[in-house]
Order: sequence, then C-alpha cells, then structure tokens
Amino acid sequence: MDLKKIAVATLVVLSIGGGYAAADQRTTTRTEKVLTIDAAIRAAQATLDAAEKENQRVTVAVVDRSGDVVVLLAGDGAGPQTEESARRKAFTAVSFNAPTSELAGRVTGQGATLRDIPGTLFLGGGVPVAVDGTSVAGIGVGGAPSGDLDEKYAKAGLATLK
Repeated sequence: MDLKKIAVATLVVLSIGGGYAAADQRTTTRTEKVLTIDAAIRAAQATLDAAEKENQRVTVAVVDRSGDVVVLLAGDGAGPQTEESARRKAFTAVSFNAPTSELAGRVTGQGATLRDIPGTLFLGGGVPVAVDGTSVAGIGVGGAPSGDLDEKYAKAGLATLK
C-alpha cells in the first residue's frame, strides 16, 4: 500500500474520531445556573424581614434546583409546623417553576393529581427563582395566617434577586 494513502486515511480517521469525541463532550455534560449561597441568604433574610415588619412569625426556606434546603430561617416565635410547610412550598415551587398559589388549582378532581407527589404542598407561599425561564431555586414561607401573606413575603425575598 502507498504511504501517502495510509497517511491520508489515518488523518481522515483521526479527524472523524476527533469530531465524535468533541460531540460526545458537548452532549454528555451541561452547565447549569445555580443560586449562590450569598444570594439565597439575602433573599431569605429579606423574606423574613418583610414578614417581621408585619408582626408575622414565619419560617423561610430556600431550596436549590434539586429541592435540597440551602437556607432555613425560623423567625422568633415561629411555630414548629412552619419549617416543614416552608420547605415543602419551596420544593413545590422549584419543581413546577410556578408559584404554589397558581398550582393549587391543578390538584382538584378525582384520581391521582399533583398532590400525590411526595414532598409537595399546594398552599400559597412558595415562589420559584428562575433564570432565563428555568427554575434554579425556590423560596417558601410558612406560618402567616394565609398563603397569600406567605407568598407576599416570599415575593419580597425574590425581589432582592432581580
């Protein structure tokens, strides 16, 4: 066989193989945006401050995209049930990329519904944190007399991130 043909064939194979390797690298990994711990703390504190300004005793949870708690702040006098409520509202908001008050209407009817998904809570008070339309975190509040108030405080925390 001619050495030139072998060299050309080798270069063709290497260039094709290199192309596949590059394609594999692009399709097997991805870069995701995440909420920094500093931003999560700032949002949680602003949420708690908004509630305390109105004499509400709440707990605030900020969760990451996976629903894991990043920050949990229990206000003075917040009841023991507020932690679970705040965490589950934040989890629900990040999971569905929608405020929990909007999701509450989707859990009615007979048979299986969204309410059957473990860890979710469809009461007002959870808001997603989205970047370019993609949910990256959730803020949940539990403890005010109504979900509307919980959501109002969560939105106050969300506003600090914009």
